[in-house]
Amino acid sequence: MKPVQYFTNEYLAQCSDATPSQILAFLEQFRLMQAYALNKASTPIPSKLISIKMPEDLLATFRAKCEVGNVKYQTQIKTLMKDWLTNQ
Repeated sequence: MKPVQYFTNEYLAQCSDATPSQILAFLEQFRLMQAYALNKASTPIPSKLISIKMPEDLLATFRAKCEVGNVKYQTQIKTLMKDWLTNQ
């Protein structure tokens, strides 16, 4: 059974002002999330190498906290991203 998505009136009002490019971006993100959910158990989705700038002290602190918790910091970044996408 698939979950039902409920939208607030505020969210629907916000969406009614979306531009065509914003709508296409939303649909592509939705498609990727669905593909990830369907393929999660069977076929891993390839990873993509990215580059990101962030303050050195933030990264050093994050890496140190991950090391204390015996967690790989890049894995933790991916976990935080997935959690954020799931809970939004």
